[in-house]
Amino acid sequence: MSTRTLLLTPWYMPKTVLHWQDAIKMIYEGTVDVVASYDEEARSPSVTWKMPAVVRLKRLPKREMRNGVRFSRANVYARDGYCCQYCQTPRKLPMSELTYDHVVPKSAGGRRAWDNIVTACKACNSRKADMTCDASGMWPRRPPRQPKSVPYTGPIIDPGSAPAEWLSFLPATA
Repeated sequence: MSTRTLLLTPWYMPKTVLHWQDAIKMIYEGTVDVVASYDEEARSPSVTWKMPAVVRLKRLPKREMRNGVRFSRANVYARDGYCCQYCQTPRKLPMSELTYDHVVPKSAGGRRAWDNIVTACKACNSRKADMTCDASGMWPRRPPRQPKSVPYTGPIIDPGSAPAEWLSFLPATA
């Protein structure tokens, strides 16, 4: 029995992977439409459902529409274009080579917030260490700020291990 269901945004972009019971609950509540189903069925005494393979939200929850861009490591990297804000090389780096840096260090009262965090490569983050920009002689290229939007990045799903029903909804890989 397939236990995973792909949840899509209202505009058909992958949002997350759900357990099938959560997907059936959302179908029953009317918050999603079924886009693709597996051949298996889920049965109760009164109803039989095709196992949902892919479901799409009818609309985004209000809190997601109202709160703007959520602070997260991936969103900081996206805001900064996956580039170190201290190095002079403008090349994009893989997430495994990035960290985020507190412009005002935590030890000096710096908060974990949009206006105090920038993307840094591991070498620059190590060199700046627990110092202020003035003490380290390192300043970010652009002052950190909360973005109005960032490029949408959904879950990372390996097409090789994804169910066949999901493949047409996954972004093409180069």
